[in-house]
Amino acid sequence: MGAARAATLGAVLALSSGVVRLADLPLLWLATWNATLTLVSLIVLSLLLDAAGLFRWSALHVARRGGGSGRRLLSLLIVFSAVVAALFANDGGVLILTPLVLEVAATLKVSRAATLTLALAVGFVIDAASLPLTISNLTNSLTADAFHLGFGPSAGVMVPVNLTVVGACLGVLHLLYGRTLPRRYDLSALPTPASAVRSWGVFRTGWLVTPLLLAGAFLAQDLGLPLSAVVGGCALVVWVVAARSGNVGSRAVLRAAPWNVVAFSLAMYTVVYGLRSAGVTGVYGAWLAGWAAHGTGGAVLASGLSAAALSAGLNNLPALLTAILGIQGSGVGGPARQALALGAVVGADIGPKLNLVGSLATLLWLHVLRSRGIHVGWGEYLRAGLKLTPPVLLVGLLALWARLGLR
Repeated sequence: MGAARAATLGAVLALSSGVVRLADLPLLWLATWNATLTLVSLIVLSLLLDAAGLFRWSALHVARRGGGSGRRLLSLLIVFSAVVAALFANDGGVLILTPLVLEVAATLKVSRAATLTLALAVGFVIDAASLPLTISNLTNSLTADAFHLGFGPSAGVMVPVNLTVVGACLGVLHLLYGRTLPRRYDLSALPTPASAVRSWGVFRTGWLVTPLLLAGAFLAQDLGLPLSAVVGGCALVVWVVAARSGNVGSRAVLRAAPWNVVAFSLAMYTVVYGLRSAGVTGVYGAWLAGWAAHGTGGAVLASGLSAAALSAGLNNLPALLTAILGIQGSGVGGPARQALALGAVVGADIGPKLNLVGSLATLLWLHVLRSRGIHVGWGEYLRAGLKLTPPVLLVGLLALWARLGLR
């Protein structure tokens, strides 16, 4: 992954210039290891289930539930993408769902415009609707670890916010792109969902493990377990079943896992930590503190909009890490501190969709499209991002403000 190499080079420069010391590295690893290993475990789990055919089976059911209506298919794909992002993280979700939606579009023989609409819906929602759980996005996990936000309390705030965001995605995508979809499509062209399953053992284990994963995540803090141990344990169970079944390439899945994400996360945090040593995050934190003094609304909007702008211009991971260090150094405490933290999460999850470089999930989405012969230029994507992102981002931040105001 080129991003990992670039981040590593930046980390080396930060160390060689002295803004970050070697003695700081254990502290940085402590701040990132749990979130990054949670993400890797989730992607391994999702790749195993994908190899068994679970997601293809689900996508075919979604296409059949569309009943031959293009607009209904779009709605169901948006909801399906939001569910996958919530449970299996945005990066894993985009790798799995983008090829599937392209296969469905090719099977139904829809136009390029309709194909791009369905793919854009998946790519946009996978990031924008990755708010509800700490496992749904690496940025969520890092924030939860940094501010000691429990899985249950965090979900209690963010699940309603995410539902509002999904509703906004439905409205905006239908308004802007619904006319590109066919009024009707031929259901008889779709294969039966059962034909997609390659390993019924792994398939059934996946359905069993998913609720256990959620229950374990809710109980992890009370049991004193890191979230990565819960997710990793579930992934291990499915991997053992896959290895015994012989129908799923379990070793190939481990080789395909994004282990370089661990290096990317640690290296990027090292670079941003260097900005703290240079005083940049201190200035940012003081600015956030000024807005937080105006109340919850000021805190949410300031952190959310600034994190979104930084994510679109740089990438959501360095943007979120900058926000974390800024908030930690701001001196803000209590409910205002939580508002700043969660506002930054909303901004870092939705804001990246403004630009192609905003998130790793968007870059992966673009790579999958190009590998299938669909070329989306920077200008074409930017026009879509500028139309879709601002209204959904604003809805998400206002929903968070309202939700925190009710607590």
